[in-house]
This record gives sequence, C-alpha cells and structure tokens, in this order.
Amino acid sequence: MWQTIVNAFKIKEVRRKILITLALLFVYRLGCYIPVPGVHFFNQGEQSIFSDYTFLQIMSGVSGGALQYGTFFAMGIGPYINASIIIQLLTVGIPALERLSKQGEEGRKKINTYTRIMTLFLAVAQAIGILVGFKSYVNTAELFGAEGFGRVISYIFLVLVYTAGAALTMWLGERITDYGVSNGISMLIFAGILSTAGTAILGIFTNWQANSFWVLLAFVLSVIVIFGAIVTVESAERKIPVQYAKQVKGRKMYGGQSTHIPIKVNASGVMPLIFAYAILSFPDLIMNLFGLKTTAEGNTFYDWWTTWMGTGGWIYMVILCVLILFFSYFYNQIQFNPDDISKSIQSNGGFIPGTRPGKPTADYLRRVSNRITLFGAIYLALVALVPSLIFKIIGSALSLDNALISVFSATGLLIVVSVALEFDQALQSQIMMKNYKGFLK
Repeated sequence: MWQTIVNAFKIKEVRRKILITLALLFVYRLGCYIPVPGVHFFNQGEQSIFSDYTFLQIMSGVSGGALQYGTFFAMGIGPYINASIIIQLLTVGIPALERLSKQGEEGRKKINTYTRIMTLFLAVAQAIGILVGFKSYVNTAELFGAEGFGRVISYIFLVLVYTAGAALTMWLGERITDYGVSNGISMLIFAGILSTAGTAILGIFTNWQANSFWVLLAFVLSVIVIFGAIVTVESAERKIPVQYAKQVKGRKMYGGQSTHIPIKVNASGVMPLIFAYAILSFPDLIMNLFGLKTTAEGNTFYDWWTTWMGTGGWIYMVILCVLILFFSYFYNQIQFNPDDISKSIQSNGGFIPGTRPGKPTADYLRRVSNRITLFGAIYLALVALVPSLIFKIIGSALSLDNALISVFSATGLLIVVSVALEFDQALQSQIMMKNYKGFLK
C-alpha cells in the first residue's frame, strides 16, 4: 500500500486528488472541534456521558469524538449512513424506487436526492433526541433564555445548528467522492476513527504506569494479528467460472472467452454489525432517555435488562450472534440476486460449466451464496466477540480509555481495514487509468 501511495504522488493528477482529499478531511476535522454554545455534555470528570450507551459510543468513535464533545459536527455522517440504508431497503420493497435504481445515471441522481432529503429529516430527529435525552447538560440560558419561549427558541436553534453540521458533513463526503480519491463517506468515517484512536493513545502516554509498556505491547500485537486476520478474510472470495459461447453477428465473431463471478466471503461488510448493535442498544437507550432507571426499591425491568442483556452478558452475546447471522443473510438478499445474474448470463450466451442455464444456474448461485454467507456471518460474529473480549482484558489491566477500546472493537476494526483496502484499490485504479492514457498518447 505504501508503494502505491509513493507511485500515486509521482502522477500530477492523482497527487492533486490526494491533496484535495486531505484538504477536505482537514475541514471536516476542524468542524469537529468547533464548540456549540449552550451544550456541555462532553465530560463528567474523566467519564464520557455516552459510556453507558454502546451504540452512541460507537457513533462517537466514528465521528472522532465530535458527538461526545457536542461540537458542530456532532451528528457526523451518521444521519447520511442511516438514510442510505433506509433508502436501500425501501428500494427493494417499493416498485417505484426499484425502477429508478435500474434507470442508470438519471435514476441514481434521483435516489441520491431522496437520500439527502431523508438525511435532513433524520438529522433533525437525532438532534432532538440527543438534546432532549441529555437536557440536563444543555444550558439554554447562554442562548435565548432558560425558561418559556426563550428555552424553546434555544432548542430550535441548537437543532438547526446540528442539522446544518450534518448537511455540511454530507456535502464534504460527496465532494471527496467527486474530486478526491475513494468514497468520501468512508474516508470521513476512517478519519474520525483514527482521530479518536490517536487521542486515546496519547492519553495512555500522559498517564503512564509501571507495567504500561508490556500491556501496551500486547495491545499493539493483538491489533496487528487481528488486522492481518481481517485483511485475509476481507480479501477472500469464491470465483464461479462462466464460459461464453462463440456467436457470429454479421461478419464478426463474438464471445468464446472465460470469466468468473466473484462472491466475497464478507460481501455485506460492517452493516450486519451496525444493525445488530443498534437493535440491542436501542431499548437501553430509550430507558435511559425516558428516565426508566433503577429505583430505590430495585428489582425493576431496567435491573433485569442490565444484568442479563448488558454488554458482555451471555444472553447479549448469543442474541448478538443471532442478529448478525440474520442481517448477514438479509443484506446478502438485497445485494446479490441469483435470478437476475442467471438471466444476464443466459441472455449473453454464457453458462456455468456443469450447470444448465436458467433456473438450475440461479439455484446453484443461490446455494453457493448461502453457504459463503454462513461463513461470513460466523466470521463477523467472531470478530464482534473475540477482539472485544481481548481488548477488555488488556484494557482493564492497563486502565485504558473506553474510547480506545470502543474504536478497536469489531466495528472500528472492520471499518478501518475495509476503508484502507478500498483506498488502496482506488489509488491503483487511478494509476492504471493514467498509464492507459499514456499508452494511448
């Protein structure tokens, strides 16, 4: 990868795209440090107020700590990601959106417009939820008043500010995609995670202990080993051979070549993990937002939930694995359609060796896809449990910051590796395109 970056900087056009990407990422990180007046829910001593909420902690780590500190980009890219997922799911269930998705560039532009509109609605809802849920940390007296109409205006102002931050973050991501390298949304998430990790690692050195070196060495070695395992599985794929028969059209002969259909082991990426964490964290988040916590008498539903369904509990782990398995298959059904692929192969005069065209080909592709998805789901479940347990053990020995443990959890590790591989492939394609242009000249 480092050699790819060195080669990319030797080409003027690619170097310019890299510098544009870095400049836009700098603007994004700058917005993550701009404070919003009236909001003071960033710290409670040394403990983040989001430490009890797994999903909010993940989103804070993805935004580079902007959500934890309540800055201008506190919403980050979260509303846009959620909107993209919702629109993608609706595309399967709503025929009008499904037709748009098959209309090429024009249909894609309309779907992107709907995604932007959905992003604004979700940003407003998320801002209202965070501000109302943690209203004790919001001081409206610094804005338009602490009581009555002034308090309402203050909350409206804060919701507009955070919505504007989410819209600007979405715009920066789209500009990186258009004028920079790789997918802009992925690059913003990547920058946020690395920023959170860097801040947490810096905190370790400021609070150095007697045994810090050996435990920190174990932590780094664990990260390297897990990174290597994730890269190996993320690059793994099953190649299904496809043979195209020779066809004579006019005076020319077409076809006759062999190709393959690549099916990745983890085609769904990190999405099943995010869905599973969101569903398991949602009841706990709702109970805390509405004050349904432990009472003086005890034995409440909240007590039972935190005891048996809290992070790290056996029931929590079992349900997490089941949800990951379910969403892996669900997301695979959205992305991979064996019937459409079979029709496309047959219409172009192709066939899979040893399999008849038509329905037998679709059944064969579906069977192979389901088996590979099973292995991908087991891999995601292991990644969700093993790194978290390892880093919790090391973190308790070293008294690591929760931000570092959350960043190097399953979601953080998968995102960092996936985006790094995607960035490397984008650079290689840019270099290859430039070399082709040179040959043509």
